[in-house]
Amino acid sequence: MRPMSFGQGGPQSQWDPWKPQSQQPQPQQQPQPWNSGESGSTPDWAALAEASEARTKRRRLLFVGGGALATVAIAGAVAVAVVSAGGSDQASDGPSSQLPSAADIPSASATNPSFAPTSAPPPLDPKDFVSSAKKDKAPLGPDQLFPGTQLTMGETVYKKGPTADTRTCGSAAQGTLPKVLDTNECTRLIRVTYTQGDTAVTVGVAVFDEEAQAAKAKKDADKKSIVRSLSGGGVKSFCTGAVCRSTTNSYGRYAYFTVAGFPGGKDVTEKSTEVFRAGDDLAEFSFQQIRRRGEAQASAAAQG
Repeated sequence: MRPMSFGQGGPQSQWDPWKPQSQQPQPQQQPQPWNSGESGSTPDWAALAEASEARTKRRRLLFVGGGALATVAIAGAVAVAVVSAGGSDQASDGPSSQLPSAADIPSASATNPSFAPTSAPPPLDPKDFVSSAKKDKAPLGPDQLFPGTQLTMGETVYKKGPTADTRTCGSAAQGTLPKVLDTNECTRLIRVTYTQGDTAVTVGVAVFDEEAQAAKAKKDADKKSIVRSLSGGGVKSFCTGAVCRSTTNSYGRYAYFTVAGFPGGKDVTEKSTEVFRAGDDLAEFSFQQIRRRGEAQASAAAQG
C-alpha cells in the first residue's frame, strides 16, 4: 500500500508543543464571503451587506426582546410593590401570622356596656289631684277659681260681678238643691256672677271631700235643684221669681251649677239664645278652671 502523503487526507501529524518542528492544528475556518474565483482577493460586497443586515436584525430582535423582558420585570416589580402596599395597609405592625385569631377578638356584645331595662314612670293624672281633699291642697277661693275682672269666651266678654264663699252650702241654694248638698256633705259653696248685656249668670261650685260625693250630688240633682243667684255691686236681682235656665255637672270632688236669666223679672224662653249661651260658657269655664287646678298640682308634684 502506498503510503499517504502528508496533507493528502492521511492522518494529521500531532502537534507537540515541545517539538519545534511540529505545527499547531488550525481551527476549521468558516467560509468567507470572498469570491474565490477571482484573483486579487476582492471582497464580495453583496455578501457582506447581507451579513450586516442579518446581524442588524438580530440585534434589533434582541433589543426588542430585551425591552419586553425589561417591561415584564418592571411590571413584576410594580405588582410586588402593590401587593406589599396592600399588605401593609392590612397589617402594618407585622405579618398576618402575628394577628390575633377571631376567637381572641372581643365581640361587640362584650365591649358594649349593657344597662338594665328601665321604664319612665307613668305621667301624673291631673284629675287625681282634684278628686280628693287629701291631695287637693292648693289655695281655693273665688279669686283662685275665677280670677280677674272679666272673662272672654270666644268673642263674648263677660264682666265679673259679686262673689261669695259659703261654708253652709244649703243656704246658698234653693229648690231641692240644699238637700242634695247637705246629704252628700258639701263643705263649701263658692259663687260668682257675670253679666253680658241684659243677661246675668251665677255659677256655684260645691266642694266635697271625695269625688264620689260630688258625682252623687250631680246624680241626685233634678230640674228644681238650683243654685241661688248672686246680685249686688251693680248687678240687679234676677232669677228670684222668674223662669230661668239652670245646669248641673261635676268634675273630681267638685259639682258646679249655673243659673242664668234676665234681671228685672223677665222669663227665659226657648228663644233666649243669649241666656243659654251664657249659661253654657260659664259652665265650660268652671270645668276648665277645676281641670287647670289639677294640672298645676300634678306639674308641681312631678317637678318636686
